[in-house]
Amino acid sequence: MSIKIGVAGPVGSGKTSIIEQLTNILKERYSLGIVTNDIYTTEDANYLKSHLDIDSERIIGVETGGCPHTAIRDDISANQREVLELEERYNPDIIFVESGGDNLSATFSYELIDYYMYVIDVAQGADIPRKKGAGLLFSDILIVNKTDLSPYVGVNLEFMESDVKENRRNKPYLFLSNRDDSIKKLVEWIEVLAEN
Repeated sequence: MSIKIGVAGPVGSGKTSIIEQLTNILKERYSLGIVTNDIYTTEDANYLKSHLDIDSERIIGVETGGCPHTAIRDDISANQREVLELEERYNPDIIFVESGGDNLSATFSYELIDYYMYVIDVAQGADIPRKKGAGLLFSDILIVNKTDLSPYVGVNLEFMESDVKENRRNKPYLFLSNRDDSIKKLVEWIEVLAEN
């Protein structure tokens, strides 16, 4: 049985890039599958197919035709069908299900996934953690991405982390940058899920 990990967050927060980085690291130890969501295209799936060294048939794009959160929370049938297809054909250890870019209220149905991460980035503003939203508050792990941009967008990371701690309470979070090896901490979080 696959571990299914959802990846949600606003447009441009770095969801696809995070999946790309994770796949490049995890593919050495785990069998993987990916389902992406876009409203009218399969753009994210096409990007991953052209940039990842895994069988392209393990990457499936879903055109939701409507609000991204509907396809991951309210009517999960299109995504569930593709997840089942991957499980039947490849029996992967881990399946990533990427939501289309959405607002702070986006959450996954736990009938579709087992765990989910919610991705925000510092360029969206230091006030994002204070605006809360279900995805930010209740996701299994919160990712604050693109921390290397903080000097260029006027974001104080210490203040932002304080807001994250206050709003996440005891739930895990991680600050990520593609300028260091912080992605390894996210890999470790996933490996714990996969081994249990």
